[in-house]
Amino acid sequence: MKILVAISKVPDTTTKISLKDDKINEDGVQWVINPYDEWYALVKAIEIKEKDAATHVSVLNVGGSASDAILRKALAYGADEAIRVDAEAKDSYFVAAQIAEVAKEFDLVLTGKESIDYSQGAVGGIAAALLDVPYAAMATSLEVNGDKVVVTRQTEGGEQKEQITLPAVISCTKGMAAQRIPNMRGIMAARTKPLKTVAAVEADTLTEVVSYELPQPKSGVQMLNSVDELVAVLKEKKMI
Repeated sequence: MKILVAISKVPDTTTKISLKDDKINEDGVQWVINPYDEWYALVKAIEIKEKDAATHVSVLNVGGSASDAILRKALAYGADEAIRVDAEAKDSYFVAAQIAEVAKEFDLVLTGKESIDYSQGAVGGIAAALLDVPYAAMATSLEVNGDKVVVTRQTEGGEQKEQITLPAVISCTKGMAAQRIPNMRGIMAARTKPLKTVAAVEADTLTEVVSYELPQPKSGVQMLNSVDELVAVLKEKKMI
């Protein structure tokens, strides 16, 4: 089986975001693998590989050379090769189109349920549509059985289990795999594993960022001593 894991480069959750010239100021930003891609999609692919040595795992990122560091980290987990599509990740459709182009040779594509910077959760579904293959979103477990996979996924009313014939695209969320970190052997091996760069294919960009704006500073806390005071303040602010 050939598995492709799509990973994105996102700011660490502890990074303080600032703006410069109406753009995100990247000075001092610590970039990491999107946690949903890393802890669930990537680790699940490695777990499958550990059970079946014939499994080949590739990781893919759409981005510039700054993404090489996160791709090397993904290789340290145990992936066999890394692929970087040399293009700016413009929007979900553009990224999905690049994934779909590379994924034509793969049996299973795994993504995180969403990226923590934009939180759209659109890439996996769009890639599946472009590939014309089944798609399962918000998957919490995955079992491989020959050319089929049994997926358990979150639904509004609980859980749903379904069998999907490969090839397929699956987005992963909490519960899919047990979190782990690369060991020293994996880190050393990652230095010699292949990381190839490919050109982007022609694809539309369907969304455009017009501007960025930070939230307004929060006002100070107002201490109230009684319910009557609270009611008076709410009336003053025309909230009741």
